[in-house]
Amino acid sequence: MLNTEEKTRAIVAALEDVKAQNITVIDTSKRSAMFERMVIASANSTRQTKALADNVVVKLKELGEKVYGREGEKSGEWILVDLGEVLVHVMQPAIRDYYNLEELWNKAQEGRPKLAKAPE
Repeated sequence: MLNTEEKTRAIVAALEDVKAQNITVIDTSKRSAMFERMVIASANSTRQTKALADNVVVKLKELGEKVYGREGEKSGEWILVDLGEVLVHVMQPAIRDYYNLEELWNKAQEGRPKLAKAPE
């Protein structure tokens, strides 16, 4: 079983194999208890989106990892692959621009309330 960093590197390599564009890795370990990393990549067509998601699944299964779920394959505009502590979003550029997950997750961190210092 791979640790989070090894799994993330394997995912990025699988995406690069099928020429994913604009691969971004977000460390969500301090923002979510549900997962530790989010990998976002762009694809130019529904065919490439599906090929990228398929390659991630095949490569990670070859490494003994479990795939917990896949969503969005019917439309192919945005496919989510759930690998436990790492989520993979493969999106067409217009969808990625519209949802702008990178900014949402950065704002989520900024928007968290600051804890007040305990009185002394």
